[in-house]
Amino acid sequence: MSAKTKIIELNKVSHLYSAGTPFEKEALKDINLSIYQGEFVGIIGHTGSGKSTLMQHFNGLLKPTSGTVLFKGKDIHHEEVNKKTIRQKIGLVFQYPEHQLFEMTIFEDVAFGPKNMGLSEEEIKQRVEESLKIVGIGPELYEKSPFELSGGQKRRVAIAGVVAMQPEVLILDEPTAGLDPRGRDEILAEIQNLHETLGITIILVSHSMEDIARFVDRLIVMHRGDVAFDGTPKEVFLHVKELEQIGLAVPQITYLMHQLKARGFNVPLDVLTIEEAVQVIRSQVGIQK
Repeated sequence: MSAKTKIIELNKVSHLYSAGTPFEKEALKDINLSIYQGEFVGIIGHTGSGKSTLMQHFNGLLKPTSGTVLFKGKDIHHEEVNKKTIRQKIGLVFQYPEHQLFEMTIFEDVAFGPKNMGLSEEEIKQRVEESLKIVGIGPELYEKSPFELSGGQKRRVAIAGVVAMQPEVLILDEPTAGLDPRGRDEILAEIQNLHETLGITIILVSHSMEDIARFVDRLIVMHRGDVAFDGTPKEVFLHVKELEQIGLAVPQITYLMHQLKARGFNVPLDVLTIEEAVQVIRSQVGIQK
């Protein structure tokens, strides 16, 4: 896995909705951005920040008003580029993907994409079984209706349906939306497992600072159609005041570290997880592991 190989590149990408009408809205402003092979990237931003518009440019669902989007060096909107192939290589799992489940059985639902790719029955079967295994769905559920599953299980089946097409990039839009805490943890663990098992590039769009802080290597903050911050979560979440000014919070643990610092404790401010915080606090009060 090379962190230096560009897989998606946006050059001066702008996007206008309802261009030339009184309702014209600039959703993206001259974006220059590269996503590298094997990265686990988080994208955050409040409603209207441009994050959803940005996400839909990655695999060509939207076409820039100006600028170019490249996948592995090729303009995805060039007339010689097959959009269907691009969307197989850059899989997109929308928010509430379980609403798109429609087949009679879980197996058939996950097989839908590979069938459309014209693969052999043997290859389809292999891909479906591998994908369901990766997201933690066992053979005992293959013949069940997707509609008999819990919310978290349905979402895992929907993700498996995209994974079965063996994308090189997987984009997930708010994958934990509407789930209870256990379902959230399960989905995030499966996404992390996908990244580690398959080594594919993952782009996670989320509003949950805690989720972002725990899992991603790189964090992109969108604000009013522009990239406000781009760095590691530790780097980005040091900008507490600036993030608050654009309507975003930082992880609760980060606030706790700032409060401890203000009260005279010698603690680092870039602590993002409970595990890190426990170690820091233990060291402050002289408790060893």
